[in-house]
Amino acid sequence: MSVRSAGPESTTTHADPEPGRVVAAFGRHVLVEDAQRIRHRCMIAGRRLRPVCGDRVRWARPTDQSKALLVAIEPRHNELARPSRRGQTEVLAANIDQLLGVVAPVPQPDPYIVDRYLAAAELMDAEACVIVNKSDLGDTAATLDPDEFKQVGYTVLKTSADTGTGLEPLATLMAGKTSIIVGQSGVGKSSLLNALIPGLELAIDAVSDATGEGKHTTTASVLHHLSGGGEIIDSPGVRDFAPPTMEAGSVASAFREIAALADRCRFSDCMHLKEPDCAVKAAVESGVISARRYESYRRLVRLMAELGSRA
Repeated sequence: MSVRSAGPESTTTHADPEPGRVVAAFGRHVLVEDAQRIRHRCMIAGRRLRPVCGDRVRWARPTDQSKALLVAIEPRHNELARPSRRGQTEVLAANIDQLLGVVAPVPQPDPYIVDRYLAAAELMDAEACVIVNKSDLGDTAATLDPDEFKQVGYTVLKTSADTGTGLEPLATLMAGKTSIIVGQSGVGKSSLLNALIPGLELAIDAVSDATGEGKHTTTASVLHHLSGGGEIIDSPGVRDFAPPTMEAGSVASAFREIAALADRCRFSDCMHLKEPDCAVKAAVESGVISARRYESYRRLVRLMAELGSRA
């Protein structure tokens, strides 16, 4: 992927561009961190550039009273994205090593949202982990069985910001990686990060003051550094989520247990829905593949077909 630049727009009132990292994006302004981890509010040069949290960029310091200017986005390793209301792809964050999907007993967890986040991680070639937070309030067994995720190879951690349960293993899991923490609103993502990162609330206030956009926890993703090395991108809570629009036939690759059996089906283009001699359906019937995860696959196939027809 080539470097995206703003084009011929003049930067004569700015120094030569230097490398930086987007740590927060708010409309046509971003916070860019320099090599010394000092953060600068930058305008975006040109409308073709759409930087997101996690982007590696080139930016220019002002030589007069003008504002710093983001002039180019370096090639992305990957993107966490979703379909927009217009059916286009909306990129949420970039250059992610690991996705942490958080659930809790309260609010009631939606396992299908978790599946879709895990599917997105598979599609962007990132590691993924399920965090069962607020473990001091009970378990999620009534609506979500953590063993379903363990059985297909995902790490599952039980945590509590109030009691400290699981915080050390979670910190170890994040060390040296760029992670993004995602999940429904109210599952305690911010509480976990406040417990893991000393002084985080002060850092959040500083971000809000620098952008003039209010508290980031309800509006945008923000990158924070971890004391053990690595970074965590804190993302706003959601009510729903889906990976970006793809061919319905590609959904199987986002479910690792289905992808592992796909080559055993009678037909190479098997959709694992109604076809005869389907190894995936046989595995569901025998209990090797979770019936609920399979239903999640079927729902995502239908959604992608619907989004594709709209496009």
